[in-house]
Amino acid sequence: MKRFLIRLVINAVALYAAIYIVPGIQQPSGANWVSLLWLALIFGLVNAILRPIATLFSLPLIILTLGIFTLVLNTLLFAFTGWLGNQFGVGFTLAEPWFITAFLGSLVTTLISMLLSFLLRDELKNRRYNREQRN
Repeated sequence: MKRFLIRLVINAVALYAAIYIVPGIQQPSGANWVSLLWLALIFGLVNAILRPIATLFSLPLIILTLGIFTLVLNTLLFAFTGWLGNQFGVGFTLAEPWFITAFLGSLVTTLISMLLSFLLRDELKNRRYNREQRN
């Protein structure tokens, strides 16, 4: 449960950074940290459910482009997260051209998420091994 909460907060901070840094991403005016946590939950579910399916179907393109097509997948999943979040009242809107805005947003989200995951790697690891060594 602790890992899940840490992941949720990491996603929320990464999404907040993308909304703050990328000028074309607009969040609703009444948005707060609770709405960002809901958006992070939607983001996590989209990545957990749709990413494997999209990766499987686009595997030939991923292989052909030597992995660069995964950036397109990230962009589309980021845009879908914003749209789906808007359906629940916690999402964000993308300015035109939406693809470039979503691309930059997904890039910022990925980089911030990777950085925070690296900094919190000890908290995210299974610490059972360390507890057994102490006993």
